[in-house]
Amino acid sequence: MNKTLTLALLATVLATPALAAVKPCEELKAEIAAKLDEKGVKNYTLAVVESDKVGEAKVIGSCEGGSRKITYEKQ
Repeated sequence: MNKTLTLALLATVLATPALAAVKPCEELKAEIAAKLDEKGVKNYTLAVVESDKVGEAKVIGSCEGGSRKITYEKQ
């Protein structure tokens, strides 16, 4: 439950207009990974994918002007 809440909060923060500026995907991915690690989340994978190729993974960030998404999957 705590991990779900953390991810929901993280997704909400990333969706704010102040953070909607164009940001390099690897930079955003590193920021998200640092926050997840800080919260003690383990055994996860973050991936940068094209917006139209997200699949079943949970989207937790958007980068490069919305053309790519950062996805989270629990291992």
